[in-house]
Amino acid sequence: MQLRRFRVIASLSAALFSLPLAAEQTLPPPLRIDPPSDVPVAVQILRWRMLDGDVNALMFRSMDSLFTTRTVARSGDVWRLPRNDHALDFSYTWQGVTRPAEEFLERTYTNALLIIKDGRIVSEIYRNNSNERSRFIGWSVTKSVTSVLIGCALDEGLIESLDAPITRYLPELAGGGYDGVSIRHIMQMRSGVDYEERYDFENPGIAASNHIASLVRNTARFADVARTLPRIHAPGEHFQYKTIDTAVLGWLVERVSGGSVAAYTERCLWEPLGAESDAFYIMDGPPGVGREFSGAGFNATLRDFGRFGQMMLDGGVANGRRIVSEEWVRESTRPTGDEDLRRGGYGLQWWTMGGSEAYSAIGLQGQYVYIDPETRTVIVKLSYFPPGDNSELEGETLAFMAAASAWRPGD
Repeated sequence: MQLRRFRVIASLSAALFSLPLAAEQTLPPPLRIDPPSDVPVAVQILRWRMLDGDVNALMFRSMDSLFTTRTVARSGDVWRLPRNDHALDFSYTWQGVTRPAEEFLERTYTNALLIIKDGRIVSEIYRNNSNERSRFIGWSVTKSVTSVLIGCALDEGLIESLDAPITRYLPELAGGGYDGVSIRHIMQMRSGVDYEERYDFENPGIAASNHIASLVRNTARFADVARTLPRIHAPGEHFQYKTIDTAVLGWLVERVSGGSVAAYTERCLWEPLGAESDAFYIMDGPPGVGREFSGAGFNATLRDFGRFGQMMLDGGVANGRRIVSEEWVRESTRPTGDEDLRRGGYGLQWWTMGGSEAYSAIGLQGQYVYIDPETRTVIVKLSYFPPGDNSELEGETLAFMAAASAWRPGD
């Protein structure tokens, strides 16, 4: 019996070893380009797929396992936010249908939700195995963080004026599309340089190619493409949302502060904010080479994003400590052009909400820090929208935000 069993096992083993071996992992065609990358193939593929709808609920809170990062350390006393927890006992209306607030979470791919009223947390919800220690990527919420850094640099006299030409501080940009462009124009997304924010990775244009080179393969620095971009509009003439503008602002912060973007974020924002957890930026290259992805790479916990929003609501003050001037809060969150009632407008790296005083930091695939001075409300929603056209999800989210802002818990 034992001899027969041995023969069966030996036959199975021989059959298994005779099967052809699986091919090794290979890069998608858009990643098979020069120069060669030192990033492992498996990691490049994970970065390539991180936005995909079947994995982004996890990826969006796991960026420190995909990228080189630079820490923004917390220190000192934590800003304790008092609590007055309530069930979401209100409804919202979208496209003529009124729904209970609880349905919103699943309908709009929510990983975590925080609602703060008058400085008190009234709802804090984590989903999909996330928790209060999870650090979520803000994507373009980072642009509003960078706005505060520029405000701090102005307050400290490191930047003379928003109307100064960017080449005064970054002479490397002379001779290209940014020559003659003011810092204000860049803050307003009105630089006029040619950089279409389109991410068709299978057929990459300039923005997608820059993403691949700098963030997936780490063979270039994200901001460096700004040196060679041509101009297609006169500075200040045309609004065109583009992450390269904010990357240039991050480069400006680095230059005037004499250190890294992370170090300046730590000093001027995170430590005086009273954050309870370290934050971090993803980097576009290895230590000693890479820069912080200052246009979309900031990661923090749900509550610390809430503290950031509460600081803005309180006119630039966090727990009694001045972060940035009240004048900067007003100026940066005021629309600089026409404001559409549905889509809102744009200030200085903040989105404004049409028909109200509310404004918001908004990031790719459903990241929001929404602030309504009229109702003293801050809402943070961290999501995993699928890639593609999310205009319906965005519209439903803003309808929920307006209803949550008007909600008076306990009434």
